[in-house]
Amino acid sequence: MLKSDILLSKLDGDGILRLTLNDAGRRNALSEAMLADLGRAFAEAGNDPAVRVIVLAANGPAFCAGHDLKEMTAGRAGADRGRAYFSKIMALCSGVMQAIVNCPKPVIAEVTGIATAAGCQLVASCDLAIAADTAQFSTPGVHIGLFCSTPMVALSRNVAGKHAMEMLLTGDMIPAARAADMGLINHAVAPDDLQAAAMTMARKIASKSSMTLATGKRAFYAQREMTLSDAYSYASAVMVDNMLARDAQEGIGAFIEKRAPQWQDA
Repeated sequence: MLKSDILLSKLDGDGILRLTLNDAGRRNALSEAMLADLGRAFAEAGNDPAVRVIVLAANGPAFCAGHDLKEMTAGRAGADRGRAYFSKIMALCSGVMQAIVNCPKPVIAEVTGIATAAGCQLVASCDLAIAADTAQFSTPGVHIGLFCSTPMVALSRNVAGKHAMEMLLTGDMIPAARAADMGLINHAVAPDDLQAAAMTMARKIASKSSMTLATGKRAFYAQREMTLSDAYSYASAVMVDNMLARDAQEGIGAFIEKRAPQWQDA
C-alpha cells in the first residue's frame, strides 16, 4: 500500500479507499511528487480486489491549487528553457487524469475549498464529485498568460461547451452551487456534511457488484467518444457479455426471488 506524507491512504471495512491530498502548505499543488504518488495510488487501487470505491479528499483550506508554479518555474533553468521538464510534467499529469478514468473502481472527489487549474481538472476527471457549498472552482490560467489547455480536456467532457469556454476565457471563480448546475459536480452540501455525504454515496456504490461497476465505467467512457451507431453496437455487445456474467444471473435471480443478491464480483 502507498506510503507517503503528502498523499494519505486509508481503506475501511466496506472497501472504500480514502486518498487524501496532504500538502496543505502548498495548497495541495500537483507537484511532481504528488503526481507520482497519485499515479501509484490509482494503479495499486485498480488492481486491489479489496478496494471497491475510491474517495479523493484533501486536508487544508484548498482541495488543489493546480500545478506547483514555483517548481515549474525552477524547471526553466535548463538550456531548453524548460521544454523537456514541462513536457515531462504535462505527461505525468495527463497520465494521472487518465488513470482515474481508466481505473476500474469508481472515484468520488470530496471537495473542500478551492479547486483551480489542474485542481479543477482533477475534480472533473473523477467519476463523481461532491463539494462543500463554500468550495469554488476555476481555470484561471488566462490571468497569468497560460491557457488551461490540459484542464480544458476534462472540463469540456463534463460541462456544456459554452460553460467550459466561459471558465477558460474569463478565469472567473465558480461557486459550488453553479458548479452543480453546470454538471461539474454532483452535489453541493454544507461543509460539516461533506464527508458524510461522500461516504454515503461511496457505501451505496460499494454495495454493488464490482464486476458490474467496472464493466459500466469502462463502457461509459468508451462509448461517449463514438458515433451514435458505433456506441449502440459497442454497448449492445457489452450488455450481452454482462448478461452472461455470474453476477448478472445472480442479481436477476435475486430480484425475481425478492431476496438480497450475493455478489461474487465476477
